[in-house]
Amino acid sequence: MIRTILHYPDKRLRNPGLPVTDFGAEFQALVDDMAETMYEAPGVGLAAPQIGVSLALFVVDCAEAETPSDFRVFANPVILQTRETVSWPEGCLSFPNAQEDIERAKWVKVKAQDRNGNWFELETEGLLAIAVQHEFDHLQGKLMIDRIGPLKKRLLHRKMEKRATAQARAGA
Repeated sequence: MIRTILHYPDKRLRNPGLPVTDFGAEFQALVDDMAETMYEAPGVGLAAPQIGVSLALFVVDCAEAETPSDFRVFANPVILQTRETVSWPEGCLSFPNAQEDIERAKWVKVKAQDRNGNWFELETEGLLAIAVQHEFDHLQGKLMIDRIGPLKKRLLHRKMEKRATAQARAGA
């Protein structure tokens, strides 16, 4: 089932993800819904708080268009190590049609649980490293707008407020 993605400035985007403790049928359905929602958007990552679910869970698939899926589930993730920094153009499903250069670690080591609750560690760089950090931020209630300078922040905030107002008027 495709879920509604919350858009900034929705306050629910600031809710941190609570630990996942039950990996049963309800969790499995949520993971499936998140995958379907992410692919439909389309995006390379989606965090549970972006669909109004306050759980420490995100999904990513950074595979190129013509390559097999690389769908991954990260429950209760912890970033263990980072190295170097890189500026990368990022978008976010909660900030439609916005893209900003964000400085992040070039390489990360993350520990998380998969969709069955099994712990794993992953060392990665490139787009997957960026996506992991971006989605991890969502679980902390931190958004892309929090990582840009004051002028760009003001401009992006105004753009998103204007969009939200226009949508509210159209829906009324």
